[in-house]
Amino acid sequence: MSDCTQLLTALKNGAHDQALVALYALDGGAQRLGEARDRAVRTVEVFAERYGAQAQGPALFSGPGRTEIGGNHTDHQHGHVLCGSVDLDMLACAAPNGTRLARIRSEGYPELEVDLDDLTPKKEEENTSAALVRGVAAKIREMGYALSGFDACANSTVLSGSGLSSSAAYETLVGNIFNHFCCGDKLDPVTIAKIGQYAENVYFGKPCGLMDQMGSSVGACVAIDFNDPSDPVVERVDYDFTKSGHTLCIVDTCFSHGDLTDDYAAVTREMGAVAAYFGKKVLRDVPEQHFRAAVSALRRECGDRAVLRSLHFYDDDRRAAQEAQALKAGDFSRFLKLVNASGKSSSLLLQNTWSISDPRQQAIPLCLAVAEELLDGTGAVRVHGGGFAGTIQAWVPEDRLSLFQSGMEALLGQGKCHVLHIRPQGGTVVAE
Repeated sequence: MSDCTQLLTALKNGAHDQALVALYALDGGAQRLGEARDRAVRTVEVFAERYGAQAQGPALFSGPGRTEIGGNHTDHQHGHVLCGSVDLDMLACAAPNGTRLARIRSEGYPELEVDLDDLTPKKEEENTSAALVRGVAAKIREMGYALSGFDACANSTVLSGSGLSSSAAYETLVGNIFNHFCCGDKLDPVTIAKIGQYAENVYFGKPCGLMDQMGSSVGACVAIDFNDPSDPVVERVDYDFTKSGHTLCIVDTCFSHGDLTDDYAAVTREMGAVAAYFGKKVLRDVPEQHFRAAVSALRRECGDRAVLRSLHFYDDDRRAAQEAQALKAGDFSRFLKLVNASGKSSSLLLQNTWSISDPRQQAIPLCLAVAEELLDGTGAVRVHGGGFAGTIQAWVPEDRLSLFQSGMEALLGQGKCHVLHIRPQGGTVVAE
């Protein structure tokens, strides 16, 4: 069994370069590989300083952020989504510690400690990383696996509050650590995603759907049909985005969506109220023709916003499947038209580009307007992720990338327009 010294030597000698290229240097750049190697080495060094260089059985783990490509707020209504893992991630060095404690020190935060013999939900832990660790551990124990403690040091390149789902990246990271040390790597990525959603719903206190966790855990570009959430249909979409002539940009609007749980819950609640009118729990179970025939009654019963948000669901659910079909057919122009249509639907029908709790803050609508001017009829742009604050997503023609970046950063500040790549792997053991 290796220790940190041996893992460091292997990393520095390039023994794990192939794995690092697959995650971080998708454009083949030597500079990006060097940066990825340096980060991996630093992660192990920090672990060795905190927990000892002689710790046995250390491994590097990665939980990527995810980008929602199609299907905005469709997952919690059991609809279709299109998503992908990205080359921004949470990276951790971890090793078994022979105790009943899971200890994680994330860069910039105090160490958290979770007693694996006390896995009941704790009200005081809601909205904290400790709740996610405890929830992941509880679900894995419920599945019949014996838990054992570990130490971990983690750092992140996933933008917090960005719509890249830092919480799902964290859940995926922790799920893979438990899977490796306690489950013999028997849990598949879909199962790890479900475990993460359970932790976020029950322990963290956020009523999210499953798309975030799927996008992070499964990896690459995947089309998901949540008609049966307990057994979603996951299909990898093999499209080489590097050959599209467009670059994926995520623009940080400088307003976090971390405190907007009530806004997200209202979307789920209002769509659910429309479904309940028909005796159903989710809109996927309500035939669209029945919904449209009852719009007048639904306005009185549920309110106009609930009706508009439900209209968005039916349209964007259909679009997400069409986007996947366009990519599989190699029709990127069709894909871009669908992305733009989804963005307009999110703004006008779903109404998740700003929060009514703070109408002075409308960073997303402003950024969308500026982005459309910069794109000048090319590419595509939309709100990204849950919305209300956070980020926008743009597919920018390569010959306009410099103009687009400089224009967005003139508005928001240096470093706010991020170039991303869809990476081929989700949560994974990078090196050991």
